[in-house]
Amino acid sequence: MAGSYYDNLEIREPQAREAAQLNLLPDLIRRAVELAPGWARHLKGIDPAEVTSREALAAVPVLRKSSLSALQARRPPFGGLATAEAGAMARIFMSPGPIFEPEGVGRDWWRSARALHAAGFRKGDVVHNTFSYHLTPGGWIMDAGARALGCTVIPAGPANPELQIEAIAQLRPTAYLGVPEHLKALLEAAREARRSVASIRRALVSGGVLTSALREEYKANGIDAFQAYATADVGIIAYESAPRDGLVVDEGVLVEIVRPGTGEPVSDGEIGEVVVTSFNRDYPMIRLATGDLSAVIPGPSPCGRTNMRIKGWLGRADQATSISGVVVNPEQLAAIGRRHPELGRMRLAVRGEAAHDGALALEAETAHPESALADRVAATLGQLTGLPGKVRLVNPGALPDDGVLIADERKAG
Repeated sequence: MAGSYYDNLEIREPQAREAAQLNLLPDLIRRAVELAPGWARHLKGIDPAEVTSREALAAVPVLRKSSLSALQARRPPFGGLATAEAGAMARIFMSPGPIFEPEGVGRDWWRSARALHAAGFRKGDVVHNTFSYHLTPGGWIMDAGARALGCTVIPAGPANPELQIEAIAQLRPTAYLGVPEHLKALLEAAREARRSVASIRRALVSGGVLTSALREEYKANGIDAFQAYATADVGIIAYESAPRDGLVVDEGVLVEIVRPGTGEPVSDGEIGEVVVTSFNRDYPMIRLATGDLSAVIPGPSPCGRTNMRIKGWLGRADQATSISGVVVNPEQLAAIGRRHPELGRMRLAVRGEAAHDGALALEAETAHPESALADRVAATLGQLTGLPGKVRLVNPGALPDDGVLIADERKAG
């Protein structure tokens, strides 16, 4: 049992974990407001001492990942969201956007060792790390966790497969880190070159979808593959364990699944946007809306880990689209819901010919499908978007639970 878990935090009583994390929130928010002017502006009016429950946290405004680039342009380099100056950090990275991310000083700063341990990585493993070490933090995130476990790391980066299979054949690494498709490319290149990469027995992949077909291909090559969900702003958010029954949320973050555009938590099992709060004292993230869709899986993992589980990546929540030069976004649907609390789940379709910009068609669940309500909702839709649209009211449960709020159904023409 002792070797099954990274530490006892993974198997503590859920109520104890919840209480411990909620107790950290007031100090996290207080420190962020006092030391980071960007957080002070974003959280203006929030009393840190009152944020001691999930309900209180849900009242804190989300920070959209998609807004980080603009925030950083106004207040370089980190948008005023770091609690220390750039010169006090260990490294600074640049992700597409561009978005700049700091790495503070410390062992396993990104918290990847826990995910690697769950995937079977152990002291003495030689790890072939193909995540990029150039500007973006992916390579460093996994490198730090592997070395914290006592592994030896080959900092391969995403170099061409021919060079990598030569290194693998000579150095005989036991484990792989990288995006799922790159491992497939390595296996194909090895077959063509008649070189052996059979030393690799386990893998942790991220940054792409690990399909069942890829997983089976890796299994056929003797590789036990796991996946992790991470972002450059937070580090590890959730990871897969041996039963492969969802992703277990990391002990260093608090995850909410919310209705896109609102920040309001949805029921367990319902698809929504992943919002994450990290307890990182150098670069805290408080209700970061990732733009990714997922859903909570009720109950603990069969592996014995007791933290929340999520289904993994189920699509994108930032579904804004442009019609006649006007951008329509999920926040506008949320505003419709606030004006008309009789409505439940909504879906806005853009239909017609793309060449003619299309037309809006809003479907909304309600227990009171009256024509007068439909007319009022249509008027609100026009006011908020500046575009006319039709409204169809449907019974509760009629719309699919797939996280899609805005569906662009225009035909090319």
